[in-house]
Amino acid sequence: MSRIVKILVLLTGLLPILLFAEVGGGARTADVIDTLEQPLYSPFVERYVLDELKQLRVDQAKTKHELLQQILDREHNSVDRAVAYATDTVTYFFYLIAAATSVLVLVGWTSIRDIKERVHSLADEEISKLIHEYEARLEMIEVQLQQKTQHIDENREEIELTQDVQSLWLRAQQDSSPASKIIIYDEILKRRHDDCEALTYKADAVLELNEPQWAANLCHQALKIDPENCHAFYQLACAYTAMDQFEEALRFLIEALSRRESYLEGIHEDPALQPLVNHKIFNELPRLMTK
Repeated sequence: MSRIVKILVLLTGLLPILLFAEVGGGARTADVIDTLEQPLYSPFVERYVLDELKQLRVDQAKTKHELLQQILDREHNSVDRAVAYATDTVTYFFYLIAAATSVLVLVGWTSIRDIKERVHSLADEEISKLIHEYEARLEMIEVQLQQKTQHIDENREEIELTQDVQSLWLRAQQDSSPASKIIIYDEILKRRHDDCEALTYKADAVLELNEPQWAANLCHQALKIDPENCHAFYQLACAYTAMDQFEEALRFLIEALSRRESYLEGIHEDPALQPLVNHKIFNELPRLMTK
């Protein structure tokens, strides 16, 4: 539990930096990265997080082993009680047979064989009933155990995937080369095909390579996954500005501003949007926003 608290505290410290990187936009993030004099994250901090996650998986495996051992012990105890109960039941039936035989001998009844067969039949039925009941219980316990095991395995795989993706995001933020960033974003998309954030940030890196059509295609893919993704609309505005399609660029910029007004503060400072800002069609922005 203490390890989990430590990890949460560390991630809480990293959250403002990640939010700053997201809100600033692609161009502002590139300017900040170019002015950095030292890495955003210390290798020791990253290694500490990885070690804590590894220890967390070890603790989960240990907990799984203890849970399996407890369930097996309960199953053994249940079987022992069932066998003891069945043995006592049979013993009592034999006592009953002995008592009934004594009574029949006293009264002179000669049908002892029929009574014995009937008693044995009743005993077999009772034992079979108990066996079926405990078999059903054991099957139910086995199903529950399989479900818990599957849940633990799924959690372990999700933790490993999250750790891997987080490491790739850290590499992308520290890398200043657009081509290298694209390779890293492709690695993220291999692990999570529906990651809209990776698609839009890849589009930002593609725009830096002067490939606006490619960037527009990536943004449209992101909008198919999340139709309300404001960053995708903003990147589309930048892409269509680079292709001199100012009407489309203005339309997508309005879509982005309608979902996040904070973009309005950086429009005049974003180099990717300067051709649109200097175009006469940009003067219609206030009227279209009001409409």
